[in-house]
Amino acid sequence: MANIKPLGQRVLVKRIEAEGISAGGIVLPDTAKEKPQEALVISVGTGGRDDNGKLIEFTVKANDRVLISKYGGTEVKIDGVEHLIISETDILGIME
Repeated sequence: MANIKPLGQRVLVKRIEAEGISAGGIVLPDTAKEKPQEALVISVGTGGRDDNGKLIEFTVKANDRVLISKYGGTEVKIDGVEHLIISETDILGIME
């Protein structure tokens, strides 16, 4: 797999696909599914600096399961697999 290190306050994530069956047991076609909001953090960027030049630490780390905004980020293909490069601010929360 290609190693990609995002720059600045960006994070490389891979969406975790939601199950294709509704609560009532109906199988949903791909066209009816919404973009999954759950993702796995693959790598974090180089970090940013505040107004005083102090390094801003990341809240997330590799292998964290996170909740992301639906339409944020830039889609990239790495070795044929869809990933997103998003700003850390597009991460809504860490799933525990």
